[in-house]
Amino acid sequence: MEYKVREANILDIPYLTNIYNQGIEDRIATLETRLRENSEMEEWFTSRGERYKVIVIEDNKGIVIGWASINVFNSRCCYNGVGDISIYINRNMRGKGLGNILLNSLFNIAKQQDFHKLVLSTFEFNDVGKRLYKRLGFREVGTYINQGILDGKFVNITIMEKLL
Repeated sequence: MEYKVREANILDIPYLTNIYNQGIEDRIATLETRLRENSEMEEWFTSRGERYKVIVIEDNKGIVIGWASINVFNSRCCYNGVGDISIYINRNMRGKGLGNILLNSLFNIAKQQDFHKLVLSTFEFNDVGKRLYKRLGFREVGTYINQGILDGKFVNITIMEKLL
């Protein structure tokens, strides 16, 4: 199957919301526990600065099956070259190489937007994700112990970085 990566637009909001909510439900990608509404994701999408791109990956029917974004790492100007990234794949499409495609596209966009480094946070137990990130050049910086609570239990968060 062929896939197309492109910059997201406002019409993609229902897809972004659905895929993000799957990440919340599956407890593999975020500490968030409350599902989001399209209106909340639309506000998130429209309030982003021009440098902070959201991209989607579509199947050959034009259906969005994953997305990734560059987010503000820290609002202080000394961190302008550092972007925090997010990536979410439709649960039925995980494990098919879409994360690799999306992240490589995101790296190119980040370079065009003058980022010199990307960082991410992932669950310490997310071995599949950490293998992907390491394969794409990320290194583990450290682990925050008891960083958040998910389903009543503390969760450790691994921090990773990639120099572009």
